[in-house]
Amino acid sequence: MSVKVSVIIPCYNSAAYLTETLDSVMQQTFTDWECIIADNASTDTSKVICESYVEKDKRFRYLYLDKKGVSLARNTAIANSAGQYILPLDADDKIHPDYLARAVELLEKDKDLKLVYADAELFGAVNKKWTLPEYNYRDLLIENCVYCTALFRKVDFEKTKGYNENMVEGFEDWDFWIKFLDGQSKVHKIDAVLFYYRIRKESRNSSLDEELQRKLRKQIFENNKEVYNKYIDADFIFEFYRIRGRLHAIEKSTALKAGKLLVDPLIAFHKLIRKQ
Repeated sequence: MSVKVSVIIPCYNSAAYLTETLDSVMQQTFTDWECIIADNASTDTSKVICESYVEKDKRFRYLYLDKKGVSLARNTAIANSAGQYILPLDADDKIHPDYLARAVELLEKDKDLKLVYADAELFGAVNKKWTLPEYNYRDLLIENCVYCTALFRKVDFEKTKGYNENMVEGFEDWDFWIKFLDGQSKVHKIDAVLFYYRIRKESRNSSLDEELQRKLRKQIFENNKEVYNKYIDADFIFEFYRIRGRLHAIEKSTALKAGKLLVDPLIAFHKLIRKQ
């Protein structure tokens, strides 16, 4: 079976949210899709829910995995996919009915375009527009600016080693984008809210403490040393040093002086990191 888009959903004990996610796939105005749910040995009723969707719509496929891990689940599902394009989607998030239609159209029109995503909203424990930084590859090395649910070609995925399975505690999508993209990659963000990111009190990335953040960021650096060595130069490192000194000065300054001290170095830093 050949389809245009494979929606890839890793799942682990997601029964409380899974129906909303799968319904958002079913409601797509673009109909040439398959949805592969890779279940990391759930112990709740996720399997029952998934099997009910397979029964009602044969475009859904269900894989049960004995081993756990978001990266493993995504890699396994993509290896078993038939789509020309891939859209990862977490089991508690949602996509707008027009997401696939609009993203596929862009990739079909522009063969140089490597990745498409859209404006987003937060929902659940927090409900508001998600203000995403503008994409820039060098910025991406410092902080992830593309959520996991972005559309790309499977042939491009196959040129990589997939999601790194050593990223078991989070940030696996950020690590993947660093490998998948480079400084010349063309990336497009649709100027419309087409993705909905659920905020839960127990969400993985929102609950990462400082120690774990440091550990995961170090792992990303170790996974991508050659890239960091290429894009993070001496000027970039010096700018961090300079800003740290200015911020230290702010702490000792009056409130009146703080505004100018803060704005000037941040503007200079922003200009620096946007240089390719």
